[in-house]
Amino acid sequence: MRTTRRRFVEGVLAATALSAVPRSGRAEVSRARTIRAVMQGDLRSLDPIWTTANITAYHGAMIYDTLFALDADMQTKPQMVAKFGVSDDKLTHTFELRDGLKFSDGAAVTAADVVASIRRWAARDGGGQHMMARVKDISKKDDKTFVVALKEPYGLVADLMAKTATPLLYIMRKKEAETDPNQQVTEFIGSGPFTYNRDETRMGSRYVYDRNPNYVSRSEPSSGMAGAKIVKVDRVIYENMPDSQTALQALKAAEIDFFEIPPLDLIDSLESDPDIKVEVLNKLGNSGIMRINHLYPPFNNVDARRALLYLINQEEFMKASFGNPKYYKKCPSNFACGTPMENDENTAWFKEAPNLDKAKELFKKSGYDGRPVVVLHATNIDFMNNSAQLVAQRLQAAGINAQLASSDWGGVITRRAVKAPPDQGGWNCFITWSGAASVGNPIAYVGHQANGEKGWFGWPTDDVHEKLRDKWAAAGSLDEQKKIARDMQKEDWDFVPHVWLGQFLSPVAYRKNLKGVLAIPEIIPFWNIEKA
Repeated sequence: MRTTRRRFVEGVLAATALSAVPRSGRAEVSRARTIRAVMQGDLRSLDPIWTTANITAYHGAMIYDTLFALDADMQTKPQMVAKFGVSDDKLTHTFELRDGLKFSDGAAVTAADVVASIRRWAARDGGGQHMMARVKDISKKDDKTFVVALKEPYGLVADLMAKTATPLLYIMRKKEAETDPNQQVTEFIGSGPFTYNRDETRMGSRYVYDRNPNYVSRSEPSSGMAGAKIVKVDRVIYENMPDSQTALQALKAAEIDFFEIPPLDLIDSLESDPDIKVEVLNKLGNSGIMRINHLYPPFNNVDARRALLYLINQEEFMKASFGNPKYYKKCPSNFACGTPMENDENTAWFKEAPNLDKAKELFKKSGYDGRPVVVLHATNIDFMNNSAQLVAQRLQAAGINAQLASSDWGGVITRRAVKAPPDQGGWNCFITWSGAASVGNPIAYVGHQANGEKGWFGWPTDDVHEKLRDKWAAAGSLDEQKKIARDMQKEDWDFVPHVWLGQFLSPVAYRKNLKGVLAIPEIIPFWNIEKA
């Protein structure tokens, strides 16, 4: 069933939705100095290290800063770091923090906070785990200086600290950073340009961020996630509006200022509005993914996973949610199309798919026994909603007992972390997406891990793939990396760690009185924005 082509609701619904929001704090912060934004979903988790959910990464970027950052050209630049260098033997990396760095409570950011933050991030992040396997120690030299001592040369240290693929390396206080990485932090004193206003926030309804008066910005121009992070408004509010039509009408009525995922079939109506700008901020786009659970039948069997390659028609999935071909394309590469690592190795299946008979044959070969296959179904995000329903339909057409487990995206985020069997609260597959720029990096994108239960949701295990990732990280040139990426993809499409559903652009829409919106893959920032 399609959900994006629904009738317009009356504009009054938008006003009604906002009038239901508590008015606490409205007198203190003027509407003219407040940005109201409807983002991709509800902010269920506030810990950007514990989860890879993009909405939580947005929250993280508001209240925490990073040691390094990617600029608009995807080049790594220092952010909280002032100076850094590496020893002649390439085994000791030394970093010095900028002067005046403070947390939102006024306490100084120290090297001890940084060391604890790196360790917690590295326990959860695929790139961080890869780096730590080569780290001898991370230590505080003095209050402003920390050292990463390596067992072997590793050229990705700063790049991994700068990546925008979730989870990002956000700097927390030592107190929070020492929280078990498998448990969520409960205090949110940040190092970034905004503070999280817990008192004004209403969980499930609105999330409030105020300008951090203690934040010390860099002086360089804003560029991507790098450079100056100057907050030019007093407050930003994430308004939770699960119905995209209500949000669209709220934008038209100037009840909100920014709408992250407007329905694509109604983009024309927004583009014709003289007060609204429609813009693609992530120029390379996103890669839609069906993540599959390797721990339990049927997808612990490689033939069942291979069956999925023949079952999925990317065109069908992209058309269902994005309609206009200018916003999507099919892509068989495991490293995203348009990235340096894109290749066509071992993609004969892609030219043949969809082939229902072949999929049925492979499911039979896998020994599928009729047990339910649980498809996690996020109902409040169009792409996830449409795609989960299509997955269930295609599985059922192949004779698989597919069952939708419906919830909002927050519910999926919670359940996908469960490692219990599907009939005991676990799952078999879910739908999400990641920025294509990150997917093109075998180390930075957490979904490229194949190190079992230490890895990302789905927990694939493939030693050949992991050895090739190591080889890629140690490569001495781009050409060498490209060759290794081909070898990796040959292995991957035999092993099938996951299934791509296509690559798409997702334009945002905002009122034209917002100036200075930055284009960043995977993060939506609200610094640098002026509101006329």
